Amino acid sequence: MEFATITLKPGKEQSVQRYHPWVFSGAIKAVSGEIQEGDVVDVLDHQGNYLATGHSQIGAIAVRIFSFSKVVPDLAFWTQKIKNALELRKQAGFPDAEQTNAYRLIYAEGDGIPGLIVDMYNGTAIMQIHTVGMYLIKETLCDALKNVMGSRLKAIYNKSEGAMPFKAEVQPENGFLWGKTSDNTAIENGLLFNVDYEKGQKTGFFLDQRENRALLERYSKGKKVLNLFCYTGGFSFYALRGGAELVHSVDSSERAIDLTNKNIELNFPEDERHKAFSEDAFKFLNYSKEAYNLIILDPPAFAKHQNVVPNALQGYRKLNAKAIRQIKPGGIIFTFSCSQVITRDAFRKAVFTAAAKSGRHVRIIHQMEQPADHPVNIYHPESEYLKGLVLYVE
Repeated sequence: MEFATITLKPGKEQSVQRYHPWVFSGAIKAVSGEIQEGDVVDVLDHQGNYLATGHSQIGAIAVRIFSFSKVVPDLAFWTQKIKNALELRKQAGFPDAEQTNAYRLIYAEGDGIPGLIVDMYNGTAIMQIHTVGMYLIKETLCDALKNVMGSRLKAIYNKSEGAMPFKAEVQPENGFLWGKTSDNTAIENGLLFNVDYEKGQKTGFFLDQRENRALLERYSKGKKVLNLFCYTGGFSFYALRGGAELVHSVDSSERAIDLTNKNIELNFPEDERHKAFSEDAFKFLNYSKEAYNLIILDPPAFAKHQNVVPNALQGYRKLNAKAIRQIKPGGIIFTFSCSQVITRDAFRKAVFTAAAKSGRHVRIIHQMEQPADHPVNIYHPESEYLKGLVLYVE
């Protein structure tokens, strides 16, 4: 099968030869014919030698590569891709774990399937598509998912509305692509949670913090815990199970607070140790008089583009400085950045600056990252986005 071709300028083939899955628009020398967004294209070097195959798109990233060898991207191809992704999850203890039925099955470039996220919640696959190329083959992807997952799969829900590039000439609508279910309760490490995949953020829950939540549980006994930017309360109900004295959950979204309270009721009905507040995190820190000795800082991405990185780093410094100043002596802070464009070193430096300004003795006792079902493609460091530190503050 012949596809349209994109030829690169001399010297611009090197990143592709190193298996980086993006071709930037500035690297392109010539295009054969009229290519529409989402078309399958072959990428060639300046001498016409084949390099890779991917989906074309409008913008700075002109091609997202899904193969570095000549292929026909048909149902069999995508079935094998998803089968490879499932095999990794099996190695990591999914998908048949008794105490956890929620995990990421497909993580875009991390699994060599750029533009596609699939999260599994108790047999329901939540598909979030970020490129036109993947959107155009969504039915094929559904068939591939069914081929691979078999009886493990109950339904496939499309959560791509709002995830597509704003210039894309497609209008995705959220809804079930196959099957249907009204069960939106899943299990993580033996705890129950509601998945708001219809109206919630991302695919309905933040699966990437699973192992970090379990780590927090170990530190929670007897603590007064503050969970800022709590979303649906994941860290909060781990803290309660860990034996926290009290847990305060804070989020600016009233909907998030409602979901937090529902999740608390699922696991700890009528537990008076927990209170939730719909409030801005910075304002809450300013007026709160409670003496917390365990604080979680898990804000949304402060920076999604390079041009706002300085402001984002200032936000991380400000937030961490407030928490470090206010926490009780001997307290512990779990602090995170989920901004892809903020490097691990930059985040650590921001936290260091915040600690230095506080004048307190601060030590790092854990360094955290995303779990195995969010694999980092070694050729695509951009797929590493979650970074965190556990601080001990004297």
